[in-house]
Amino acid sequence: MGQVSITIRGRAYQIACDDGQEAHLARLGRYLDQRAEQLAAGGSINDSLLLVMTALVVADELSDTLGELESLRGAGAQNARAEAENEVVAALDQVAARIERIAAGLSGT
Repeated sequence: MGQVSITIRGRAYQIACDDGQEAHLARLGRYLDQRAEQLAAGGSINDSLLLVMTALVVADELSDTLGELESLRGAGAQNARAEAENEVVAALDQVAARIERIAAGLSGT
């Protein structure tokens, strides 16, 4: 089991993680530290309130990102449906052309 030391506003925290996840966890820690520093830049704030505010900001970012992802998935589904409809129309056109050729052949005999 791995372990990472992350620093948030000058305080070091030892965090256990799965082996191989250390770099990822350290990157997340740096991100949280940056967000906390941005929020605390306005003045003195206690650590508990800062933690809640940072969590809310990150949760808001996650919510926005999930909304965008869902929107993109919806657009992808619409594109896939339009593509499938175009394929069906093309197939029907081919069938109609074949029927017309058969009908023309029958009427010519």
